[in-house]
Amino acid sequence: GEVLKNLNKFYKRKEIQRLGAENGLDARLFHQAFISFRKYIMESSSVSADLHIILNDICCGFVLLGHVDDLFPFFLRHAKQIFPMLDCMDDLRKISDLRLPPNWYPDARAIQRKIIFHAGPTNSGKTYHAIQRFLSAKSGIYCGPLKLLAHEIFQKSNDANVPCDLVTGEERVFASEDARQAPHVACTIEMCSTNTPYEVAVIDEIQMIRDPARGWAWTRALLGLCAEEIHVCGEPAAIDLVTELMYTTGEEVEVQNYKRLTPLTVLDYALESLDNLRPGDCIVCFSKNDIYSISRQIEARGLECAVIYGSLPPGTKLEQAKKFNDPDDPCKILVATDAIGMGLNLCIRRIIFNSIVKPTVNEKGEKEIDSITTSQALQIAGRAGRFGSSFKQGEVTTMHRDDLVQLKEILSEAVPPVKAAGLHPTPEQIEMFAYHLPDATLSNLIDIFVSLSQVDGMYFVCNIDDFKFLADMIQHIPLNLRSRYVFCTAPLNRKEPFVCTTLLKFARQFSRNEPLTFDWLCRHTKWPLAAPKNIKELVHLEAVHDVFDLYLWLSYRFMDMFPDAVLVRDIQKKLDDIIQIGVCNITKLIRASQSAAAPGTAEVVSEDFPLSRAQKDARVVSDRHGAASTEALSIAVEAAGLRRAKNLRPSRLGSRQEDLKSYGRGSLASRLLREGLLTQEMLKQLESEWQDQHRNGRYGFGSKRDDQHSSKETRKKRK
Repeated sequence: GEVLKNLNKFYKRKEIQRLGAENGLDARLFHQAFISFRKYIMESSSVSADLHIILNDICCGFVLLGHVDDLFPFFLRHAKQIFPMLDCMDDLRKISDLRLPPNWYPDARAIQRKIIFHAGPTNSGKTYHAIQRFLSAKSGIYCGPLKLLAHEIFQKSNDANVPCDLVTGEERVFASEDARQAPHVACTIEMCSTNTPYEVAVIDEIQMIRDPARGWAWTRALLGLCAEEIHVCGEPAAIDLVTELMYTTGEEVEVQNYKRLTPLTVLDYALESLDNLRPGDCIVCFSKNDIYSISRQIEARGLECAVIYGSLPPGTKLEQAKKFNDPDDPCKILVATDAIGMGLNLCIRRIIFNSIVKPTVNEKGEKEIDSITTSQALQIAGRAGRFGSSFKQGEVTTMHRDDLVQLKEILSEAVPPVKAAGLHPTPEQIEMFAYHLPDATLSNLIDIFVSLSQVDGMYFVCNIDDFKFLADMIQHIPLNLRSRYVFCTAPLNRKEPFVCTTLLKFARQFSRNEPLTFDWLCRHTKWPLAAPKNIKELVHLEAVHDVFDLYLWLSYRFMDMFPDAVLVRDIQKKLDDIIQIGVCNITKLIRASQSAAAPGTAEVVSEDFPLSRAQKDARVVSDRHGAASTEALSIAVEAAGLRRAKNLRPSRLGSRQEDLKSYGRGSLASRLLREGLLTQEMLKQLESEWQDQHRNGRYGFGSKRDDQHSSKETRKKRK
């Protein structure tokens, strides 16, 4: 008892905490070290003799001989055993000091660069003017956020007789037949070279410098490109940050402002019914399930629609865009996710938001549901009435009347200024960490790096959850650090199990020094593959396309071990054609999926988006009868309504609270009715029960016991 009392006294001493901090133990590490130290003393059968004597002196109250502070050298020795980095903390702090990123690029600092910021909304001609300067230069580099954008500039440049290469993570295309490097290059921003000198550089969508996962690539391009002129294109919200960053490099920013080239009108009425669709309409959804549902309903009305969403291959997206844009094609409606926000030229008359809430990932890597930001809303709405298209002005509205007021409010708000630029640890920094901490795993190295890193107020360290996920997944495979780092930066969606297991197999075979051949890949993916017969098969084909992308990405980093890039690219093009067939017949695939599924569980894709949980909850109960069915459905509707309201900004909660008072008139109820998951009779019963609950001041159904049961069920569903 005395030992424990004195140990706790030691822990609470401010002087001891200060000494801990001086030796590299922040509050978190100090606490963890103390817990381990206390356990060692209390549970160890034999502590060292000198520690035993000190403890004895303290516990016996020999003030002149012992004081709790005397435990500190033993505590620090123990802490260094469990946290080896404490021995080299000064070196590690120097390595992870991220306060002067401009100094990382000596080649760029050696020249005086001219920075021109082309600022304006979507469809204002800002990128066009930057590209004109790119084309007229002796040499140039275009850096964009998407393969589609890089490919468009590559095409445009070569069509204008300006030889231009294409460089993406998965592809290198030379303008000349003899594979000589052209003076111009169009690339995805992560692939830009900071060593090659250019006359002109174009950095597109500069506001993405704030992106929690990819922002580091824009920071690197802005600070590191060796070009006499840097043309930066994007939202005016990024002007102040870019100006501040360039102040630290001693470079001035010239701002050229642009206004939208065609008018954009927010309509005073919602669409409310798919019967009101017109040619040139685009319905924007934030979930694949909503895309499937809406496209099927459109087809049921005898209309054709094109479909575009993020996980489709670039070739399929372009084909769907071409189909929608073709005035001679009967397809006049587009159903899409916010993937249309950039990278595709579309002839849209009217944007219709099916919903204005979207799943997002915050800076901590946590998933949240929130109303779309002003920046996102403007980016998507701005796609209507593109300059040079057949529609001279654009229109924007919502599917549901109760969303329209909020959309107007979102669009009228000023876009908040971009506050900080992303940074990411380099392979060299991680290698230096590993030299000091040879026994640490790559995931631990990254954790320690981030915890020790110091950043200037204009910067933040990007979210490294995906990196850590892959690092943990392949930790047991023997790889050298540089190879391990490369595998962990592979661009893949960790929610796709097939792609993740393929990376694992790639890494395992790589570690055995066995080349990943074309035949091996065909066996693994069961190539050749047939056209999909249902949505599940379509989703799998998209995953196989991602596996081919992964192979190609690795082939440019480990050519000897992934030797068959040419063959893989050929079958990837064939797979793209197969996926296009599936997307063109998407409503047939949906019907096949729903008829094959058990009654009441016709969910067609794995659950990616929390918004679709309400549909899932409702489907589970739609096949049951009686009061229990109505009760469970009410819980599903209530839980979904509360989930939607929970994360909305305070300024918008007022109208959402009104929605919660009338589920029967809300958009969720309308959707459940349209999909046949809710009947008018059930809806009336729900409304009357909801009113009864409020009249009686109750929140459940039936008895108090039932109330408790209902709240438990709701909590389970939220989990």
